[in-house]
Amino acid sequence: MTPSTSPSLVGAARALLARDARLLWRRRGDALQPALFALLVVTLFALALGAEKAALSKVASAVLWVSMLLAGLLSLDTLFRGDAEDGSLEQWMLAPVPLAWLVGVRTFIHWATTALPLLIAAPFLGELLYLPGEQLPVLMISLALGTPLLSLIGAVVAALTVGMRRSGILVALLALPLYVPVLVFGAGSVAASAQGLDPTGALLLLGAGLAVALVVAPLAAAAAIRIALS
Repeated sequence: MTPSTSPSLVGAARALLARDARLLWRRRGDALQPALFALLVVTLFALALGAEKAALSKVASAVLWVSMLLAGLLSLDTLFRGDAEDGSLEQWMLAPVPLAWLVGVRTFIHWATTALPLLIAAPFLGELLYLPGEQLPVLMISLALGTPLLSLIGAVVAALTVGMRRSGILVALLALPLYVPVLVFGAGSVAASAQGLDPTGALLLLGAGLAVALVVAPLAAAAAIRIALS
């Protein structure tokens, strides 16, 4: 009777989560950079528009979406680069678990450390921008669907450039066109809600994109890593 592979998948995920948690604790300053950057973007927008409630409330959802997108993009280049430099990616390829599984776990860690804190802080940032209360539920749903999708798309881009040195600008150039549809549907759903329209269509498109990306993105990123390291 062959043993089940599920415990090994769970064990590999736990080991990777524990390792990354220790590394993040050692580099606490670097881990906080995306969240601080997003807070800085929101604050600068508030100052630039003169703290006028009418002006800020119109752009609040768009500003929050852009800040989330840029915060994730800021740390995208380092998603796999550290593992490539210390030889961990080669060990991933030799591990008894699928490479796509490890890529998916690492992408989840990236989302949890960059987007999740901002997702929790979104209501407070919305108050800073005078976001209307009736728009907050749609904004939270769109961010909950859109930010994981951004991380999954970014994982594929980061995997494609993992073999290049100093590829930060290239990663941004490749990722931004792919991020635009997510930004349009995410911010557009809140804008539709503000105009009294039904935002369900945009949210369903985000959900469909997330469902597809959950299956396709780890496989595509794993294939890109194999090609980059071969």
